Amino acid sequence: MNIYKIVFGLFGTLCALAWGARIVRSQGSSPAGIEVHMVITDQAFNNDAELPALRSDNVQVKQGKSGLKINQLIPAQGDNAALQLFILIDDTCDPGIGNNLNDIRDFINAQPPSTQVGVAFMSNATIQIAQNFTADHALAAKAVRLPRGTLSSMDSPYLSLISLVKGWPQQKVRREVLLVTDGIDRLRGERSSQFPSRSGVGPNLTPTLYTMPAISPDADSASTNSQRYGVIVHSIYATGAGRLGRNAWQAQLGQSGIAKIADETGGEYFALGTQNAVSFKPYLERLQRIFDNQYYLVFQAVPRKKEGLQRVSVSTQVANADIAAADNVWVPAAGS
Repeated sequence: MNIYKIVFGLFGTLCALAWGARIVRSQGSSPAGIEVHMVITDQAFNNDAELPALRSDNVQVKQGKSGLKINQLIPAQGDNAALQLFILIDDTCDPGIGNNLNDIRDFINAQPPSTQVGVAFMSNATIQIAQNFTADHALAAKAVRLPRGTLSSMDSPYLSLISLVKGWPQQKVRREVLLVTDGIDRLRGERSSQFPSRSGVGPNLTPTLYTMPAISPDADSASTNSQRYGVIVHSIYATGAGRLGRNAWQAQLGQSGIAKIADETGGEYFALGTQNAVSFKPYLERLQRIFDNQYYLVFQAVPRKKEGLQRVSVSTQVANADIAAADNVWVPAAGS
């Protein structure tokens, strides 16, 4: 943990000021509950349509069947546009994605001054930081290199993601990750789940256990930890190196694990089957539109005796609007 304090410490003061005086701390409470916040994205069913602006009176938040009071809905723009974006590239990816990395460099260079970008590479169940958070986008773009296309003894994009989010100091800014990976968990190896069935006719029915390959068990942990620390995860599929990287079945399982995390954290998953896209540019343009249409949602959650993640649903009746949000929000314990 000390290494992360060193890595991220220089940015704490800057990011702590990003929300200004408009948002109070999440531990603030009222008789109706405890104030918490999350970042949501205003998306459209039709990508070519212009998005209508969201307002606190046309957004609904539910905890179970109960509607929750919305305190503020603040566009992530102007003084509230601060964004910390970490780009994580899997070192097990095939180096053949080299041309696509130019799209990522262009994307970094096009970020506004309010966005700080960090670049790291995933290997050995952790991350190797190539460039700490910086508003010098040319410096961050220069840190993007080819993946090594080699395997280590503990390659897991899920554990690498967990390592990042656990060491990322919480700030009142948007915190988002872009993963470039095939999602294959090479550390755990092949996994399977069993489910019962019955075969035969009439009284001769006999129980049978069927075995099916399963996604990495660490996908759940990576999703839970990302939601716990308020990190939105996006990902672009890139083919992996070696035999597993060429295995379509393993690639589909890897895609399922990463797509699960993106969906549950309120992010987006980009893939063209199990092949590399000719260009990442359309994906990154879509990602930029996501960044440009985000809001801080501040609302009153009902606390429990113990702090923890609580499932919420966010929706709107605005025409053509489709809100993306995390499945859960972290709620402090009652009386905290």
